[in-house]
Amino acid sequence: MSYAELLAQWDAEKKVRRCMHRYMALCDELGPGSDLDALMSLFAADATWEGLGKRYKKTFGRYEGCVAIRQMFAGYTREPGHFLMNIHVLGNEDIQVRGDSATGSWLLMQPSDFIDGRSQLSCARLSVTFVQRHAQWLIHHFTTENIFSRPMASPWDNTAELPVPDNQD
Repeated sequence: MSYAELLAQWDAEKKVRRCMHRYMALCDELGPGSDLDALMSLFAADATWEGLGKRYKKTFGRYEGCVAIRQMFAGYTREPGHFLMNIHVLGNEDIQVRGDSATGSWLLMQPSDFIDGRSQLSCARLSVTFVQRHAQWLIHHFTTENIFSRPMASPWDNTAELPVPDNQD
């Protein structure tokens, strides 16, 4: 691989990573008043979003095309909302770029506090294909498969003071 090809590969990986980061950041803030146009701008027109495995296939299902994907996300934007706090933490990244397409896989840890008072920790395996269209990398097929989910006895976000060392000498 030439130096120019290597640079192009790294640039493509960086753009795929940014697309995924933007997707997760928007999902972290998804709630009443969310701008679904910003989220949908990350998807190819012929995209698919689906849950896999016993738990997520039933819970999330499969959505083909931007209209269906948008409708699925719109459910999270209705009042009174769904999440009080929702954080997507990605790790174990692997991105492979081949021309104008790419695949990426991540492990996701997702602590969530819900409007109804429940809290949960979920872990999922994400597998995503991307396409480059008009110099922009877009999500073409997003899959999420649950590894585990666990209700939590108390909310993740707690108003207790943070423990810090006593700096008084």
